[in-house]
Amino acid sequence: MSRTSDTRADRRPSRRTLLAGATAIGAAAVATPLAVHASRAGGEGRPQAAVTPSPATRRGARPRSDDRPNILFVLTDDQPKETDWALRRTLGWLGRDGVTFARAHANTPLCAPSRASIMSGRYAHHHGVLDTRHPYHLDQRTTVQRRLREAGYRTGLFGKYLNFWHPADNPPHFDEWLLQEPVAYDNGHYNDGGTVRTIPGYNTTVIKNRALAFIERSRTDSRPWFAYVATRAAHEVNIPEKRYAYTRVPEWQGRASVFETDRSDKPPYLREAAHSFAEGRALRERQLRTLLSVDDAMGDFHDKLRELGQLENTLVLFTSDHGLCWGDHGWLRKSVPYRPSLEVPFLMSWPAGGPAGGATDDRLTCHVDIAPTFLAAAGVTPDTPHDGHSLLDARNDRDHLLAEWWWNRQDKVPVHNWASYIGKTEQYTEYYRGRLGPDGRPRGSGEVVFREYYDLRADPYQLTNLLHGVSPAVERRLGVRELARGLAAARSG
Repeated sequence: MSRTSDTRADRRPSRRTLLAGATAIGAAAVATPLAVHASRAGGEGRPQAAVTPSPATRRGARPRSDDRPNILFVLTDDQPKETDWALRRTLGWLGRDGVTFARAHANTPLCAPSRASIMSGRYAHHHGVLDTRHPYHLDQRTTVQRRLREAGYRTGLFGKYLNFWHPADNPPHFDEWLLQEPVAYDNGHYNDGGTVRTIPGYNTTVIKNRALAFIERSRTDSRPWFAYVATRAAHEVNIPEKRYAYTRVPEWQGRASVFETDRSDKPPYLREAAHSFAEGRALRERQLRTLLSVDDAMGDFHDKLRELGQLENTLVLFTSDHGLCWGDHGWLRKSVPYRPSLEVPFLMSWPAGGPAGGATDDRLTCHVDIAPTFLAAAGVTPDTPHDGHSLLDARNDRDHLLAEWWWNRQDKVPVHNWASYIGKTEQYTEYYRGRLGPDGRPRGSGEVVFREYYDLRADPYQLTNLLHGVSPAVERRLGVRELARGLAAARSG
């Protein structure tokens, strides 16, 4: 397929602009391209073009005629933060060579809406996938894989796509795929390049091996590639790989939100929640064991890229579709507007064009930023609207982001719909009367039935809802009217 005019090298962001994408916490300054290269090349300060060819290139790996980066995207399932113990190789690679986004969020803490936001760069109220049962609501013309493929990228999908996708339906805009639905840890049901069959083996290993084969084909195919790798881990019911079934996991002492005893200021469904610290600790242990195999896969991806001489010019992004509560506020799932449910691990590396290695970026970041980031790295102009922005440019910053949720058929208790305005220091949430109908579309009056406000600096565990039983004067002092307007604008924008 011919490349469109908007993928020419002169349309790509400059390396100096891309390197400005890391805003390190503390006094660390964003390095210039020359300084970054000097730190990686023993202080010699040579320009990127002068880097000595890798051993793989000298052994005859086919040279690339297209200098756009490869893109490796690895997405886990239900993985919250505080899982670093299981990701030593991942952190050793991406944490060293790239940037850690410390304040990354899911825009909807549910699998399919979150994945649709990742693919489209759009909030769920724009892309229309509001639950897990209606994946065909997503307009496939808005996806990042469509834009990259049309721009000349070789595209591959390996693992989970969208819940309730018909297994016999090929995923649009991918050249190669091994799509699993329904998703299982062992002996999964896959659409393998158009043929539906059962493949024996552990999910993470099966999709890893197929992704490695896809990457390996770059020896004979000079096109840049985009690999979307989505594991079952760390989703319940957690089944670890056999060699990790009894691995000892470090003890967890919990956190203040797990031991919250007075939930009278929380919405009704949480006042009745009764999951314990012991249940949360056991769930954490099960999740960490499944993530050990993901970490092995990341190590194998690193070694393959190094072997092929593609480590420098591959943008690698690792994250989860949303977080999960480990008994926080009595809750043992996602679906709630609290930090353990919304915040996710988020690391990105691109040595040839991205931010300085080892940086930490504290910008408010979310899933709708992923597609714009990939397109910006590839020098491809979006042709559909995005709610997010490229993380490669430090000028792209926000003072708040939107998280949203619709009460759906998976939840028997009346969670109601909710939307949350998450700022840099505060979070304001409204619950609305309504739920999704059988068609996956909202129904109900939309009347506000409950509100929450948390000062995230003073109360990071969200223990005290500052709107509980307060006067209008206190609400004015907290700026609730302005926050409500901001939330309404985000929901309607």
